Amino acid sequence: MKKILVACGTAIATSTVVAKKLQELLEKRGMKVKIDQCKATEVASKAASYDLIVATTEVADTKGKPLVRTVAFLTGIGIDAEVQKIAKLLGG
Repeated sequence: MKKILVACGTAIATSTVVAKKLQELLEKRGMKVKIDQCKATEVASKAASYDLIVATTEVADTKGKPLVRTVAFLTGIGIDAEVQKIAKLLGG
């Protein structure tokens, strides 16, 4: 199971929307993932435990973990391309 950390400014509404949509779309592709949420300022202290970081805002340090910065899950524009990129980064 791959672990994804979703970060936004406050770790409340935005990251929740992204996490739920991403979970649903990756599971439709047959991928098992665990998704957690955090504030963008917390990424550096949490990144080591995750396979991939998805953020809707700037993050300072991902500790070498791959980062996908996107608003596609909020706007609905380009979601398929982003899911494909994320799946590829996770090896799926």
